[in-house]
Amino acid sequence: MSDQALLAGNRRFALKAMLAAGGAAAFDIEFAAAQGKRAATAASKLTAYVQINADNSVTITSKNPEIGQGVKAMLPMLIAEELDVAWSAVRVEQAVADQAKFGEQFAGGSMSTPMNWMPMLQAGATARAMIVTAAAKQWAAPVAELSTANGEVIHAASGRRAPYAALAQAAAKEPVPAVETLKLKDPAKFSIIGRPVPGPDTPAIVAGKPLFGIDTQLPGMVHAALLTAPVRGAVLRSHDASKALALPGVRKVVVLRQLGEEDGPVDGLAIIADSWWTANEARKSLSVQWDNQGREKHSDASFAAAAKAAFAGKPAAAVHAAGDTSAALTGAAKVVKAQYGYPFIAHATLEPQNCTALFKDGKLEIWAPSQMPDEGLKLVAKTLGLATSAITINLTRIGGGFGRRLQNDYMVFAAAIARDMPGTPVKLIYDREEDFKLDFFRAGGFHQFEAGLDAAGKMVAFRDHLVTFGAGGKPGRGAELPADLFPANVLANADLGMTVLESNIPLGWLRAPASNTLAFSTQGFLDEVASATGKTLPVLLLELLGDARVIMAPKIPGVPDYFQPPPFNTGRAAGVVREAMKIAQWGDNPAKGRGFGFYFSHLGYFAVVADCTTGADGMIRVSKIWVAGDIGSTVINPLNAEQQIRGSMIDGMGHVISGLKVPITGGQVQVANFDSYTLPRIDVVPPIEISMVKTDNPPTGLGEPAMPPAIAAIANAISSLTGKRVRSLPYEA
Repeated sequence: MSDQALLAGNRRFALKAMLAAGGAAAFDIEFAAAQGKRAATAASKLTAYVQINADNSVTITSKNPEIGQGVKAMLPMLIAEELDVAWSAVRVEQAVADQAKFGEQFAGGSMSTPMNWMPMLQAGATARAMIVTAAAKQWAAPVAELSTANGEVIHAASGRRAPYAALAQAAAKEPVPAVETLKLKDPAKFSIIGRPVPGPDTPAIVAGKPLFGIDTQLPGMVHAALLTAPVRGAVLRSHDASKALALPGVRKVVVLRQLGEEDGPVDGLAIIADSWWTANEARKSLSVQWDNQGREKHSDASFAAAAKAAFAGKPAAAVHAAGDTSAALTGAAKVVKAQYGYPFIAHATLEPQNCTALFKDGKLEIWAPSQMPDEGLKLVAKTLGLATSAITINLTRIGGGFGRRLQNDYMVFAAAIARDMPGTPVKLIYDREEDFKLDFFRAGGFHQFEAGLDAAGKMVAFRDHLVTFGAGGKPGRGAELPADLFPANVLANADLGMTVLESNIPLGWLRAPASNTLAFSTQGFLDEVASATGKTLPVLLLELLGDARVIMAPKIPGVPDYFQPPPFNTGRAAGVVREAMKIAQWGDNPAKGRGFGFYFSHLGYFAVVADCTTGADGMIRVSKIWVAGDIGSTVINPLNAEQQIRGSMIDGMGHVISGLKVPITGGQVQVANFDSYTLPRIDVVPPIEISMVKTDNPPTGLGEPAMPPAIAAIANAISSLTGKRVRSLPYEA
């Protein structure tokens, strides 16, 4: 999702999550006694999240999809901390998609931490309070005299103590305490939060055990492969499936018409067979005629020509206007101008899109690696004409998403195929070519920048005209130009404008959407501005940031306060800039091949320094990266935090030096596999040094905010190394 869309909804999501964590109406309060067992040995499910087992271990439900961001450890860590149990006693299980019980369930926008930090702490404290209340009643002791530790309730005055398991059945009958009555731990006494915790799925992943959507196996299951048009959105005119149907093991060919996401529906054919290999091979026997309906006019060349024409005039829409930018530019002692551009890119998840579905007796059960399962449920229900109550979605581990699985086209396709095969489970897998063709791509774009400098070299004006992609004059997913874009938000004279181009290429959010392109372009341009004044970029940034203050983002007209974008804290921004300079030993005259980048997104402030060198083979390599980040007062799981930051740096390298781009010719995506879409490999990963700046702010997410400044820092480092400004991605010598 876009930064603005996700962050603006933070308060609404947090409220729903809080209701699930502490509201009596939302809690699943039940006593789960195993039939035929003595009451003393039964498991007790206290809440939607917590079950106390007979051996005093604890099963904690992780509500959100796990996509490699570490949420399956992080959310249970919060609950376990306030429940006051040892992490070694915790078993984690994945929730099904049930937002009535759990509140919002999705993986995107680095929102899991800000949405769930307090609600999950409260969920643990709620269960602990219920157990303590049960003990107080049994022992006729005041609640205030009882304490807990490592899964036990203790009454120091009498010397009595009991494991949670002995009290859990009585606790399950206690009313849920009001949120305002809960007493949370002093953070200084945290024993789980702030310590490195491996992911609960890691041993199974290392052992190659089935966890992911693509691993789903059901009795009697058949397999489906997909064939869609070479040109995205082309209409199926006719087909002949006779040769495919004659092949051994092929069961059926199902016609899919205008299915998928509403803004990117496709026609296609699904081949169902006893094995996926058979189904995929049978695709080659299909004879198909497609109608492109003029979509072949879209291409990189036509996009570039349209951008050039747009830059010759004014933006089609104003996004932000402060002061008198035209007058400030006219009166400036020096004006710096530049154009920047970047291509469409794909998500390229290593696990291709897949979904398993079973339609039986009017009900549908789905096994899906979805980042936004509830939206998928609604889309399937609408497409198939089913009630949402007739659909069950089981969440599987996700083998890479980066925003791709926020769209649920694969879920709709699998559901439609399963309806055509009632009573038989169907697993649909996109082959790699279909996976690239059917992506929802990171939007390409073009920027035309101007900056005005006064006689002292101070920046006094900034203008940006973005030519982006969308429909009906509105930008698509991740193609927006936010009104609070830095440095427009700190200057008295700033204009932001936008022109939207239409294409047949559907857009989707990609890790740090919008921010990943805006950081590259704006920080690259500011690096040029800094050079024009004889300064380095971090010095210019600190000058622009000025004194510590909070800048409220321009309000979106007609939108309630809780949907408005977040404020920008210049003090926190300056803090990470200075920390990055410190750990990288950034001097007044940085060495050739050194670059800097800063960005604020997804509530996180990050600055990155990158060093680039030219190898003996003439290829540019990143030799070292330094990262400084501020995500608030607490890093919940330092082990996963480090992994997320390192992954962001590697992703950033891919945007710049690995050649990641999706050329569009004749309306057709020109990549089909990893031979032409080269992801960074382990041999190019440099040493990465990380420093977290702790500030007195609620903790925020980490999956996305570290990446945007990495792209900028690496591009700026290459500009320094080669003496040739990198104004388009990916870098090409």
